[in-house]
Amino acid sequence: MTWLGHSTVLIAMSGASVLTDPLLRARVLHLRRLVPPAKAAPSVDGVLISHVHWDHLDLGSLRLLPRDLPIVVPRGAGALLRRRRFSNVVELVDGERTAINGVEVRATPAVHPMPTWTRRAPAEAIGFVVEGTRSIYFAGDTDLFDGMRDVAPQLDIALLPVAGWGPRLPPGHLDAERAAQALRLLRPAVAIPIHWGTYAPITMRRRPSSGGAPDEFRRQAAKLAPAVDVRVLQVGETTEVT
Repeated sequence: MTWLGHSTVLIAMSGASVLTDPLLRARVLHLRRLVPPAKAAPSVDGVLISHVHWDHLDLGSLRLLPRDLPIVVPRGAGALLRRRRFSNVVELVDGERTAINGVEVRATPAVHPMPTWTRRAPAEAIGFVVEGTRSIYFAGDTDLFDGMRDVAPQLDIALLPVAGWGPRLPPGHLDAERAAQALRLLRPAVAIPIHWGTYAPITMRRRPSSGGAPDEFRRQAAKLAPAVDVRVLQVGETTEVT
């Protein structure tokens, strides 16, 4: 796993490379990137999009990738991308599966409100389990929910959001403490905190306080799920799970 900032993780496994929620630009609407963006878009076999909010489905970032690349989205979001000439779009709902270069991708539930005014497509939020030589859960944006215990019977890695981009975290998200509580349901071997410290509103003069979220997540996890190996990555850093 290589964390590229926010919810963007490059997963390399079983000969396939999958990119989650690509957000690669220095500026996205009212958000500015606090760390340098990637110099070039990574070479990948497919993309996973968890939901259609602007900081997760960013058309500007997707345009840096080939238009015929497989893009897996929640059901209802496909037309949004096909209108922009992305030709290989797969729509899934909870429980449905597809494959990317031999790696299996399964949609999972997510509890993340999608009010009509925030939508660009009639699509609910989902998460994903990516399975090859390892089993990896990418939560996207979600709140804590009891069904997390059934996401995967044996989970190797959990990629969990622990903060946001503003001073407050609205319902439908995990903060550091709730993400640590999720570990007791998910029972992964390794957890990697994401969705923190990458973007901030252009009006915010100081770096947001979310920079401390991964350390708080590590502290809470040590109390609530001490068997889990928590790995805090900096943007651009890679970790290998063997």
